[in-house]
Amino acid sequence: MMLRSFATAAFLLIAAPVAVASPAAAAPDAVAFVSDLGGRAIQVLGPGVPAEQRLRRFRELFRDDFDVPGIGQFVLGRHWRATTPEERQEFLRLFQEYVVQAYSTRLGEYGGQPFRVTGSRPNADEIVVTSEIIRQNGSRIAVDWYLIDRGGQLKITDVYVGGISMKVTERDEFGAVIQRNGGKIDALLVQLRRKLAAN
Repeated sequence: MMLRSFATAAFLLIAAPVAVASPAAAAPDAVAFVSDLGGRAIQVLGPGVPAEQRLRRFRELFRDDFDVPGIGQFVLGRHWRATTPEERQEFLRLFQEYVVQAYSTRLGEYGGQPFRVTGSRPNADEIVVTSEIIRQNGSRIAVDWYLIDRGGQLKITDVYVGGISMKVTERDEFGAVIQRNGGKIDALLVQLRRKLAAN
């Protein structure tokens, strides 16, 4: 399912209790941002919270804490330049709501699993906050959060799970839909509209 990987990666942070390890001093603001996001989220996004409330809360978190325009432009790739301003606006609206719905419907399936920040490092104009999810069976999942300063506010630009970029994965999936339909974004917009209408 389109965006499943991105949604899966994102809710691993938001559904998990936060236990902050000693983070690197290189980016205390970014480390605090990721830790605080998890801390705020688990108050309302646990498995016992009604689905409607989870949906509303994640919509707020995604809108406020993720770089939706930047992620959306990256996901469309070269097709972004061929779109009209109206198409871009509609795509970003549909893209955001699609991720929100895919994300919130899966939150109730996950119990509280320990999450901890393990460090941070610079990456060009971004900061990478490294973390891990500790599963009930003792296995650990590495999750790296890429953040950028947008006008004095940190925004999440990408999430790597096990070394795989979520926005690259979604760009490939969106690009395949567009390519199968003669390089036109209309088919992708139609698909997104239908999916949202069915939920």
